[in-house]
Amino acid sequence: MIDPAGLASHASPAFLADKVIAMTSAISSRALPYLGYGLGLRVEHYEALLANPGKVQWLEIVSENYMVDGGLPLVWLDRFRERFPLVMHGVSLSIGSTDPLDEDYLARLAALAERVEPAWVSDHLCWTGVQGINLHDLMPLPYTEEALDHVVSRVLRVQDRLKRRILLENVSSYVSFADSQLTEWEFIAAVAERADCLILLDVNNVHVSAQNHSFSSLDYLRGIPPSRVQQFHLAGYEQGEKLIIDTHDAPVSNAVWDLYIEAVRRFGRVSTMIERDDNFPPLSELMSELDHARALAEPLLRDAA
Repeated sequence: MIDPAGLASHASPAFLADKVIAMTSAISSRALPYLGYGLGLRVEHYEALLANPGKVQWLEIVSENYMVDGGLPLVWLDRFRERFPLVMHGVSLSIGSTDPLDEDYLARLAALAERVEPAWVSDHLCWTGVQGINLHDLMPLPYTEEALDHVVSRVLRVQDRLKRRILLENVSSYVSFADSQLTEWEFIAAVAERADCLILLDVNNVHVSAQNHSFSSLDYLRGIPPSRVQQFHLAGYEQGEKLIIDTHDAPVSNAVWDLYIEAVRRFGRVSTMIERDDNFPPLSELMSELDHARALAEPLLRDAA
């Protein structure tokens, strides 16, 4: 196992089980709402979205964009908060790092959550830095029992600090660790069960990693407990010479739409959003993709009812 994800925690499963009981006693156990079909809020679409929200039912904000003391970001945020249900999605929690959790970051995250009152708060099942160095990327973890204990203990601490269950998102990856003992889906399912957290299932990332590592995306879906999945991401990628590159800067591919259908069949009615992080098209194009997601999912959900 390489040092950045070497994972120093040696907490026993029994110890962690006791921590779950102790920490979740202070966390709300109410069910999280179903929000429908939403978009990621990006500055490029602020004015267009307020002028014509169409069928957009909710918005996901990038937490770090609004963890400021004042100014225009918060002015805009308050305007959207009046119009839409919001969820918070972070990129800097670094839940898998061996560095101590950043208490200042958690304090600012908690303050933003108090201001926004989001339906939920999410981040990524990854590490983003070590020894104080931020790599500005979402780095995969080794899927080992040691890593599992380490991540679970940190999720419990974060949830205790925020007084709420969080969602963790599966990331796309291009390398794997020789020391891994579990599949990716076994690892994320175990984290969710042992830490009593929820899952943000990025359908695009499942497809990208499945293609890059030659595993079955359907096996991945079958390995995730339906009761833990609270949100879907849909996004696009770039086909490289040897790998699929997760760019989130292109339309959703046909392969990901097909996998989304299978995800809806397995997980049922899950809040779904289109995520675009770069190369932003006109808002109308993202709304069309969102309409397509709705058109694919709703007949399946009606048939299953």
